[in-house]
Amino acid sequence: MKSWPVQDAKARFSELLDTCLTEGPQLVTKRGQEAAVLVPVRDWQRLQQAVRPTLKELLLADRPRHDIAVPPRGRLRRRRPSDLD
Repeated sequence: MKSWPVQDAKARFSELLDTCLTEGPQLVTKRGQEAAVLVPVRDWQRLQQAVRPTLKELLLADRPRHDIAVPPRGRLRRRRPSDLD
């Protein structure tokens, strides 16, 4: 993975983007420290899919994850057959 100082990345963004699309992810540094990575969108989408939990994982989790509100288990009162009439 090629490293680009932020000044070069800003000045040569088109080249940075073309290199990313042809060679893969590109590292951008700021003051000598790793700051960001530019990746092709297909790689980003693949990474996002990999971290997305499955429905099964969400339902079996001890507590809700992400922004999905799941009520706690076992605290809801069940209806008796006589309540259904």
